[in-house]
Amino acid sequence: MTEERLQKFLARAGVASRRKAEALIAAGAVTVNGQPAILGMKVGPDDEVRLDGGLIKAKTKNVTYALYKPVAVLSTVSDDRGRKTVMDLVPRVAGLHPVGRLDYDSEGLLLLSTDGDLTLRLTHPRYQHEKEYRAWCKEGEISPSTGRRLKEGVQLEDGTARALALRPAPQGCVIVIAEGRNRQVRRMLAAVGYTVTRLKRTRIAALKLRDLKPGQYRELSHDELDKLGYTHN
Repeated sequence: MTEERLQKFLARAGVASRRKAEALIAAGAVTVNGQPAILGMKVGPDDEVRLDGGLIKAKTKNVTYALYKPVAVLSTVSDDRGRKTVMDLVPRVAGLHPVGRLDYDSEGLLLLSTDGDLTLRLTHPRYQHEKEYRAWCKEGEISPSTGRRLKEGVQLEDGTARALALRPAPQGCVIVIAEGRNRQVRRMLAAVGYTVTRLKRTRIAALKLRDLKPGQYRELSHDELDKLGYTHN
């Protein structure tokens, strides 16, 4: 870790927000190497930072992976029946967990992270992050009229579901949704008479699968995290 401003260090350690950390420094509650801290000073990995006498250690860097989840792999941390999970495909990192899910018989982009805030941002309905899928159907390419029906909304057992965007593609379509209900794309297409034979998620928000092959993963860069509107430490 290179040097960083003390208030950022305290915020990263989970002590308080940056604004609250600044107030603690100004109040004389923070010391660096035994001396009262000064607002705006920088600290490095060898500096001893204390708050009201208690030693403060910064949290380790969070990690987020983009994984191409293959078919027949569970989007869970573990399985009591011994089936393969996405955790078998990525490095063992404390606190790493799938961000949302991808059906057992579906494939494509899945994120895994140690960052709870990032997970909330990507999975909570209020953020309405887009998810793009390439669907192949037994009945072939989706007709324009069917595409319009899906964009207008179809009724499922758990409420109306709409495609934000849809374009026909050979043997199926590319469809974009903002929700994450169980098997939603399959059920939407079934509601208009199409049977999905293969489903691949190609994008989450601004993050794309790119050139990953089934079972491969990559760590997200800061630029990719910035595209989500959120950069974690």
